[in-house]
This record gives sequence, C-alpha cells and structure tokens, in this order.
Amino acid sequence: MSASRDGMVRLPGGTFRMGSARFYPEERPMRLAQVDAFWIDTVPVTNAAFSRFVQATGHVTTAERRLDDGLPSGSAVFMPAAAPVDLRDPSQWWQLQREACWHRPRGAGSCLEGLDHHPVVHVNVEDAQAYATWAGKQLPTEAQWEYAARGGLEGAEYAWGNALAPDGLMLANYWQGPFPVHNTLADGWLFTSPVDAFPANGYGLHDMIGNVWEWTADAWTTSGDEALVRQCCTAPTNAAVRSRVLKGGSHLCAVNYCQRYRPAARHSQSALESTGHIGFRCVRQAA
Repeated sequence: MSASRDGMVRLPGGTFRMGSARFYPEERPMRLAQVDAFWIDTVPVTNAAFSRFVQATGHVTTAERRLDDGLPSGSAVFMPAAAPVDLRDPSQWWQLQREACWHRPRGAGSCLEGLDHHPVVHVNVEDAQAYATWAGKQLPTEAQWEYAARGGLEGAEYAWGNALAPDGLMLANYWQGPFPVHNTLADGWLFTSPVDAFPANGYGLHDMIGNVWEWTADAWTTSGDEALVRQCCTAPTNAAVRSRVLKGGSHLCAVNYCQRYRPAARHSQSALESTGHIGFRCVRQAA
C-alpha cells in the first residue's frame, strides 16, 4: 500500500495465491495470479454515494423500471424462515417484491432512514457499471478483488487470519445461528451494517468479508464440475443469462450453510438480477 486519497487505497499489485483447496469446488484449483497496481475503494458504495449519483444523472435502476404490466420489475428481499426449511431451495427465504429497490431496501413501506452509511443494495451489474462510469472508475476483476481482500496475508482463510472469530471477536457481518431461521446477532446486525462497522484489513479496506456480496467485472466460469456448484445464499438465477462472479459473502452467510465469508470464496449471479444483499465497490487503474 503506497497511498490513500478520495476514499481509495492504492495497492502495489503483485503475485499471490488465489483460490482455496479446502472449501467449495468452484474455488479450485489454488493457483498463482498476478495483478498490476490499482486503486480500490476503502468501503463498498454507500446509499449516500449512490444517492448523489442518482441525483446527478437521473439514473433509474433496473429494479425500479416499469414492465409491460406497468409494475416495477422489483428485486429479491430476504425473509427469515419461521421453521427449518430445505436448504437446497433458496426460494424458501427469498421473495421477489415489486416495490423493493435501492431506496426501499425491505420493500414497500421501507426507506433509507438511518442507512446512509450502509452499502447500497438492489443494484445489478448495469446499475453498478453506470455508477462506476460516472465516478471515473470500474468494477474490479475477480483477481483484483481477492488480492485486495487478502490484505497482504498470504494464504489466510479470512481477511484477518485463520480463525473466523478469534477469541470470540466478531470481525465481519455474517449470520450467527441456524440459517435461515434464527440469527443470534452476535455481530450486532440482522441485515446490513455501516460500511465501517468492523475493522479494516491489512490494506485499510473495510467489509471485504460479509455485509454484502460485491459484483466483479468477471463472467462466471469454473474449472470444476458445474453440477457441484450449489446455489447458495444468493437468490435463484436465470440460467439463460450470463452470470457474473460475486465475492465476499454477505450478512446471510452462515456456518451451517454458506461459509463464503472468505477472500477465496466466489459465487455466480445473473448480471440482470439484484437482491437485498448484493452491492459493489470500484477500482481505478494506477497510472
């Protein structure tokens, strides 16, 4: 790390070990990857920042656009289950709500009061790229994102080391307890948290683990068996639409279900779709 300015940190780039051989098949194989120097946002894009973009450009997110029936397309909202459910079926805890969008994160009747410094959600790749272009930035590649998330720790399981909760300390916003029925709130948050609520990693970056998944610029690919890649805590995707790589996990990742709150973890999501636990951050190439 050589400099910081305007809410970004400059990373020097280099070669690092990407992926993991210990968790999910889509993270394999562990391999060497190289990135050039780049700048990256220290936090995910917040509701306040996205609001400034919308005010400046008039951008209407995909979730807000009207369909042929005159209703907004909407977005997927997480609804805790009342009793244990089949964890192979994400539709048991996701609901498409026509009124859900970035400024109504929980659907009809909700608003952004008190959420200015939480990450923006209910944005798809088109929305994220529009913001990045306006800001003079880009979405990170998967390799850039993972390099940044590791914070200089070679081969560590998490952004801070090899223990998920060292000495019981919660270092990220993820689900504690049996998902999707009961969250003990050991980390203090049921849904999203402020982007600086947890300590930064070794590069000074917050929320590289948990809180919200983050879009990357990379199309989804896997070197393993596609059948082994289980749809996890993201909403069901449209298989006919090319998917993008998500990184970082979210507040819905849990020990009993989705241990993807790690730098090496990755997941696929339709580029057209949005949910209440997917956001993004931006990068800029170093001169």
